[in-house]
Amino acid sequence: MKQLTRITFDPEVMGGKPCIRGLRVTVGTVVGLLASGHSITDILNAYP
Repeated sequence: MKQLTRITFDPEVMGGKPCIRGLRVTVGTVVGLLASGHSITDILNAYP
């Protein structure tokens, strides 16, 4: 299986939740925004 390097796990950042590398944006936040109908462009504008 290919290892993803864009997603990090650090117990010291966001309570250890998986985050986008170098940011305090959780993967759950991004997935939740996509699921609620936001476009990728909207998300990138909100979290540049």
